[in-house]
Amino acid sequence: MRRLLLLLTASSVLSGCLSPLPAVDPQMAWVDMSTPTPGGKLIMAERLDHQRLTDGRFFQVTPGSHELIVRFDFEEFSGGSGLMIDPSERLCYLTIRYDHFEAGQRYMLEGRSLAFTPSARLYNAKREIVAEDREVNCIM
Repeated sequence: MRRLLLLLTASSVLSGCLSPLPAVDPQMAWVDMSTPTPGGKLIMAERLDHQRLTDGRFFQVTPGSHELIVRFDFEEFSGGSGLMIDPSERLCYLTIRYDHFEAGQRYMLEGRSLAFTPSARLYNAKREIVAEDREVNCIM
């Protein structure tokens, strides 16, 4: 029974990842996400303007001002006496507010970790930083 439950859970998670992304609405701004740092494991859209999202792979927002909250999972590597020990995982929620989303534009939200400190940056299509996290809440 336990194996069946695990199999069903795994298949539902995988099917969610394999579903196609919706069509890009030219009247909205699109926000992709990535984690360019080696320790970054997962970044997912969590909330848009305090509303929980059903698909964590992206944000699609109306022009104007919005608050984005992402879940960022990453590994912390620490060592003593020059030895590396097994990394520990951290789960953080990062909040970014940007007041100037434009219709038809694509943005990239990157979650990063430097040592033990997570951060997020929002880039426009020209790869310019337009916003940085204003709140970080780590629970692990």
